[in-house]
Parts: sequence; structure tokens; C-alpha cells
Amino acid sequence: MAAAITRAVENRRSGIALCLGLGALAAVGQAPLGWAWVSLAAFAVSLWLLSVPSRWRVAAWRGWALGTGYFAASLFWIVEPFLVDVARHGWMAPFALFFMAGGLALFWALAFGLAARLGAGQRGRAAWAVLALTAAEFLRSVIFTGFPWALVGHIWIGWPQMQFAAIAGAHGLTLLTLVAAAMPVLFGARRALVGALAGLALVALPGVYGKLRVPTGPAELREPAATVRLVQPNAAQHLKWSPEMVPVFFERLIALTEAEPLDGAPRPDVVIWPETALPYLLHNAQSAFDRTATAAAGAMTIMGVQRQDQLGRWFNSLAVVGADGQMQALYDKHHLVPFGEYVPFSDLLGRLGIYGLAANIGGYASGPGPQILDLGPMGQVLPLICYEAIFPNDIARAPGRADWIVQITNDAWFGRVSGPYQHLALARLRAVEQGVLLVRSANTGVSAAFDPYGRTIARLPLETSGFVDLPLPAPLAPTPYARFGDLPVFAVLLVLAIVTAAVGRRRGMS
Repeated sequence: MAAAITRAVENRRSGIALCLGLGALAAVGQAPLGWAWVSLAAFAVSLWLLSVPSRWRVAAWRGWALGTGYFAASLFWIVEPFLVDVARHGWMAPFALFFMAGGLALFWALAFGLAARLGAGQRGRAAWAVLALTAAEFLRSVIFTGFPWALVGHIWIGWPQMQFAAIAGAHGLTLLTLVAAAMPVLFGARRALVGALAGLALVALPGVYGKLRVPTGPAELREPAATVRLVQPNAAQHLKWSPEMVPVFFERLIALTEAEPLDGAPRPDVVIWPETALPYLLHNAQSAFDRTATAAAGAMTIMGVQRQDQLGRWFNSLAVVGADGQMQALYDKHHLVPFGEYVPFSDLLGRLGIYGLAANIGGYASGPGPQILDLGPMGQVLPLICYEAIFPNDIARAPGRADWIVQITNDAWFGRVSGPYQHLALARLRAVEQGVLLVRSANTGVSAAFDPYGRTIARLPLETSGFVDLPLPAPLAPTPYARFGDLPVFAVLLVLAIVTAAVGRRRGMS
């Protein structure tokens, strides 16, 4: 069977098809399925096949096919935003998926092509593939504004191995996964079974660490005690800005804000509304602020709002409204979604009829960067708007460490199958990396709260309206990842590259 599969991959057409299928299979480790062990097996087979002797161009094509299958299966939700207004944007949907999957797969093509060029023998190519693919995953996380979504290491979100992110982050999980998957190749054909067992043991170790790290009881609560309310209005995207529905959704937000707590719980100290929840521009919002303050009954409210400055620029913002109805703090989203919130090279593409999804306002301007908001007795909070939660490097650039993180988002753009759950999973990983509470209010869901260990302590299902109250857990001491970021992973990659090069050179000279 192994010989037959090897012959299949050496054939150009069947090899490309096989790599496409393996890539799609590797994607099942991502949310909502979370079949991490199936994904690990698919990567193991992929590394074995892609280390079969071949020219670097052939290896690059195979890597591109593997990546295309992986990203097409992981990110098929990318077509959903274009289907909200089918008449206007529907024609872009297939192009978006093809160019997204095929474009991201170029990083994998580069990795496997480089591995074939540098590696001597099957083991050498596999070793270089692990290092190059880990580096490629980091590169796609930062280049062209970055897109660290569906990283290889994300397959462990929700498993005990997720706790390893508190030490090494998502890229550390990626390196761990790929090293484990490459073990059957690195041990050689005769000892492939021993290599597979070694790979399983390697992955099991951080799982044991995760079991030991997480306490059996709930996380310690902060002092003084404080309660947060997450509000989810469930405003469908195609109705959200309808003139008939705007007042309906606003009244729903007010009703959920002023609702009495369940089971005799205390009134919330802060209420959180989702992204762009307020249907009025900031300069016209005072009457809405007054109503909100009355409904909140002494609590401050964090809400998403749009604003326009004196230069005519639009911003996707987060406002903190005090108990007196006055705005206490403002944050402007700084990491915008390309083609969603702004269009790169907009003048040129506009002539071609490509305007993006934010064309109704011409796109947003970027805010100055990450901020920490001082909420007085509620502590220091790091605000994130929508997909800013997928960028751990942005969190590291914040001017100080927050006591907790708040994400407001509108995942109605992402459909109802995988997009909202993948976004939720990435927010969960941020809580583990930083060791602080993360709460998220999503327009249509999933609204949730994760304690400093990434455990779910509150959740509202997708496409339901409602609220949930929760006490604020205290932050943990800064995690190793919060202190050092990705530097340890870079150091390990560098050491492994030096060792791999040295071993390859010695074998070449012997």
C-alpha cells in the first residue's frame, strides 16, 4: 500500500489530487469539528509524501495543493460575507475563496519547495519541511497585515494541549504538531511505527502539562467583586441596517440591558454590547447614551459605535458610557479587515468596480493602535474589535497588561457553520496566552467568556437573543508567552535549523 501511495504521489495529476485531499482532511482539526488527532495523522502522511525525492518545483506544487485543500476546507466560510447582499457582492464569492485558499497556500509551496532544495534524503527533507512550514505559518501571520487564522497549531484549541500556548503561543503549538507528525519519517521506514509512537508521546506531554496546569475548581474571583453582562441582540446582517428594524434592535438592546438578573444575582457593574451595536453616529448619540445609562441602572456600558471625524474619516469604534450617560473612553479599531473594512489600492480597484464590503461609507480609517482603558474600579481593560482578537502580536504591543480583555464583534458576516466558531476559538486561545479573562459580545453569537485558563464560564448560543451575567475572575501572573511572546519559538527554530544543516552536511560529506 505504501508503494502504491508513493507511486500515486509521484504522478503529477494523482499527486496533486492526493495532496488536495490530505489538506482538506488536515483541516478537520479546526473548529467546529476539532478532530485534532485526525488532523495530526493527515499531517503525518503529508510530510511523508512530500518528502519523497523530487525536484524542488514538484515539491512546491505538492505543497501548494496541500495548502489549497487545507485552506479551502478551513476557510470556506469566507464566501458568507459576499452572500449578505448577493446582488451586489455575490459574484465575488467564488473568487474570494479561490484567491484566499490559493494565495495562502503559496506560503506552504514556498516551505516545501525550500525543504526539497535544502534537504538531503527523505529525513532531511522532512526535517526542513517542519522548520520551513512553521516559519511560513508565522510569515503569513504578519505579512500584508497578517492573517493568523487556521494555523496548524490551532487544532489543539479545546484540548489540554491548548495550555502549552501559555508558554509558546500558537506558533509553539504549530512547531510541536509538525515535529510530532514528522516522527515516522525521521525514524525511517523500518522504524516508522516507533516514530509514530514517539510522535504521539511528544504530543501527549503538553496534554499532561495542560491537565496539571488547570485547577479543578473555578478561577479565583477579583477583588473587589464585579459582575459583567454580555448582551446579544441577534440582529441578522441583512436586516441590521434596515430602517424598519433599526429601532427594533435598539429596543432589544435596551430591554436586555435593563432586565433583572437571574436567580437573585447582583446587578451588573458593566454591560457589553457588540460591534456597531449603536445605530447612531457618535456625534448624534447622546440621547441614546442617556437611554442606555437609564437602562443600565448605574452600570457603565461598553458598546460598538461608528463615528466620523472632522476630516471626514470613518472609524469603527468602541465607546465606554458611564452611569451618567457621558462617554468616558473611546477606542478606534486599528487592525482593519482588507476588502471588508477598507480596500487596498482603492482608487485603482474602484475603477475596476471592486469596492469591498465597506463601500457604503468608503471604508474605515485605522486607529492609532492597541490601548488599555482605565475603567476605575473595574480595572484595566484591553479593547478588541472583531478580528483584532486573532492577532496575539497586537496584544503584546499594548501599553501595559490588562486585567481583562473585551472583544466586541459582529460575526453575522461569518455565516452559521464554521466561521463564528473558529473566531470564538481564537479568542479563547488569547485568554490562555495572556492568563486573563476574555469576554466577547457578538451580535448574533457566539457571545462567551473564558477564564484565564481558557475555560468557558458563560456562553450564548448562535442566533439567539439574550444576556448572561458573570463575575470577573482575577488575572493570573503574566504567563511566559505574555512576557516573551514568540521569541523562544524563534530561538528553538534557529537551533533546530543549525542542527539540521549540520547533520545534513555531515551525512553529505561521509
